[in-house]
Amino acid sequence: MSRGEMAASGGRVGVGVTFGLLAAWALHDAEEVAMVPGWAQGRVPELRERFPGVPERVWRRLESIDRREFTTAVAGMGVVVAAAAAAGHRTGGRSAFYQAALNGFGLHGVVHLAQAAAVRAYTPGSVTSPLVVIPFALWARGRLRDAGVLRPTRPRDAARGLALAAVATAGTHMLARRLLRERRTVS
Repeated sequence: MSRGEMAASGGRVGVGVTFGLLAAWALHDAEEVAMVPGWAQGRVPELRERFPGVPERVWRRLESIDRREFTTAVAGMGVVVAAAAAAGHRTGGRSAFYQAALNGFGLHGVVHLAQAAAVRAYTPGSVTSPLVVIPFALWARGRLRDAGVLRPTRPRDAARGLALAAVATAGTHMLARRLLRERRTVS
């Protein structure tokens, strides 16, 4: 669709732009679910030696990643991303929540590439980041721009997107830990 066609459509964007966020996220997080627990447990001893400035509690947490807890946390994040995608769809891409999630998702991909560069090796998420995450975020932002609904992005807006992703990640992990702990207590 050309810019003129986008403008004629009332500045609305299609389902590929909005719910595409959920699809791209699902592909990316499938890589993380498949790889994080085993990768972390196998790589921590080497990384602990290479990066002695990292607090010991971080290494202990990485070594003890539980696959069920991680998968539950990813499912929780899926709810957050689905809500953002739905908000984007409902508003024709105008939703601040959707755009912050989209920006956070794209920057999250850049963080994965930086992690892989720092480690000088594969890290979970570093395959789908350049193939799915970053291209999707750039494409979707372009579609939003063409439709005239892309909000101006300043450095603090990018920081907000990353902060949203960090808070959602921490929150879903805490919720997953609590849910699984309560489940074990009840069982």
